[in-house]
Amino acid sequence: MASQPPWGRSFAKAADERGKTAPRRGGMQPPLFPGGGGGAYWSGSLPWLTVIKACGRFKMSISETRRARRLDSLNPLAVTLDVPLPKKRLMPKKTFWGDQEPLSKIPFKIMRGHKHIVSSCHFCVDDTKLLSGSYDCTVKLWDAMDGSVVQDFKPSPEGPVLECSVTADSRRIVAASYDKTVKAWDLETGKLLWEISHETFIASCKFSPDGKYVVSGLDVDCGICITDAKNATTVSHIKDHHERSVMACCFDPDSQKVASVSLDRSIKIWDVTSQATLLTITKAHANAISNCCFTFSGHFLCTSSWDKTLKIWNVHTGEFRNQGACVTLMRGHEGCVSSCHFARDTSILVSGGFDRTVAVWDVGEGYRKLSLKGHNDWVMDVAISSNKKWILSASKDRTMRLWNIEDIDEIPLVMECKKTLGIKVKQCEGCDRPFSIYESDIFSETVTQCVFCRMEAKDLAEASLSSERVGSLASECSLDKEEHGH
Repeated sequence: MASQPPWGRSFAKAADERGKTAPRRGGMQPPLFPGGGGGAYWSGSLPWLTVIKACGRFKMSISETRRARRLDSLNPLAVTLDVPLPKKRLMPKKTFWGDQEPLSKIPFKIMRGHKHIVSSCHFCVDDTKLLSGSYDCTVKLWDAMDGSVVQDFKPSPEGPVLECSVTADSRRIVAASYDKTVKAWDLETGKLLWEISHETFIASCKFSPDGKYVVSGLDVDCGICITDAKNATTVSHIKDHHERSVMACCFDPDSQKVASVSLDRSIKIWDVTSQATLLTITKAHANAISNCCFTFSGHFLCTSSWDKTLKIWNVHTGEFRNQGACVTLMRGHEGCVSSCHFARDTSILVSGGFDRTVAVWDVGEGYRKLSLKGHNDWVMDVAISSNKKWILSASKDRTMRLWNIEDIDEIPLVMECKKTLGIKVKQCEGCDRPFSIYESDIFSETVTQCVFCRMEAKDLAEASLSSERVGSLASECSLDKEEHGH
C-alpha cells in the first residue's frame, strides 16, 4: 500500500495534540489550503475551525455523491463496488399476431415448422386444422388455433412434395412428390393407405369433391392420370393431353369433369364418363398457366398465369369474360401469379404471386379489394376457409401465414377503395348473395342479379333460342315435304 502523504499525518497529529508542532519529514513543507496565502507553507498547528472549513471545500454535496454512486454502478470496470447493478426490465414476449399494414389492419399468424419451400396448403376438419406439403419431403397437419404441428405423416416421401390434397370430409389426404409417387394417408390415424408410382414426375394431384377419384398432372407425359381413390387402380391415363407439361389440374364440383392447364398456355376439360375432351382453349394466356380452380356451381373456371393475370372462363361455352372481373384482374400482381382459389359462395377470389403478395378480389366487379403483404419470398399456394374468415398462404420463405379477413369490408383501406371506385352493394335476386356494382353505371338501378346469375341466364336464353331455331327449321322441313307430297 502507498505511504500516507506527510501532510496527512500532520493533520492527524494536529487533531490529537492541540498547540503542538507537527513533525516534518525530509524538510518538506505541505502547502496551505487555498485561501491561506499564495505559496505559503504550514509552520505550526491550525485551529479545528480552519481545518473543518478547508476540508469542507473538497467535499461534494449529498446529491452529487448519490449521482456519482449511480454512475459508478454502471461502470463495468468498477468491480470492487458493492452497489448492485440495476435490475433488467422484463420486456413482454413478442407474439406472431399483428398488423401487416398500417391501413389494412389484417391480423395474421405465422406458421413455422418446415425446413424448405412450403408448396401446398389447405384448410380441413371444419377449418380447425391446416394441411401443408413442402420441399423438405414432409406433409404436416397443423392446429389452426395455436399453430402447432399435430401430425407428421409417415413414411415421408423421398422427394420434395409438390402438392397435397384432402377429401371434402377430411378423412383422407394425398400427396404428390418429386420421387414420382402419389401417397394417400388416413388423416386421423396417420396410417399410409396406398402408394402408386409413375414413370414421370407428378406436378399436381387433387381429390375429386366426392372423394372417389384422384387426378394427377404429369410432367413428361404431358397428360393426366385419374386413379380410383379406394383401391388405387387406374381409371384413365391420357398421355399427350397437352403439347407441354401439365402445371395443374382439378375436378369440377360434380366430380365428372377434369380441368387441366399447361405450359403450352392451353386449357382442357376432360369428361370422366365419356372419356373425351369436351373443351379446348388454346393460347388462353400470354405465358404458361400455373393453376386453375372451379366456382362452386362449376360453370366458371379461373386460371392464373405467369403473364401476371387471372382470367375467368365460362366452361360451358369456352367464352372469355371480356367485361367485369377479367379486365381488372389483370392489375393485381406485379409478378407471375402462382395460385388461385374461390370462396365457397364465389364472392371472393384469392390469388398468390411471385411478388410475395396475396390478393383478395371482389369477383362480382373484378377489383382487388386488398393486397396482403408480409411474406419474404414467393407465395406458392393459397386457400380460403369455408366461412370466408381466414386465408392461408404458403411461401418459398418456408412459412405459412394465416390471415384473418372476417372484418375485411370494415378496413379503412377497403372502404376507401370502394369509395374511390364508386361501388355499392346489392342483394342478388337469383342466388340471394350480395354483389357489388358501380354507382356510375347507367344500368345500376336495373341490375338485380350478380354477374354469375346474369351469365347463366344468358346461357339459358341462348340455348332456348337455339332450340326454337331448330324447332322452326324442323317445321319448315315438314311443310316442304307436305307440299312436295301433294
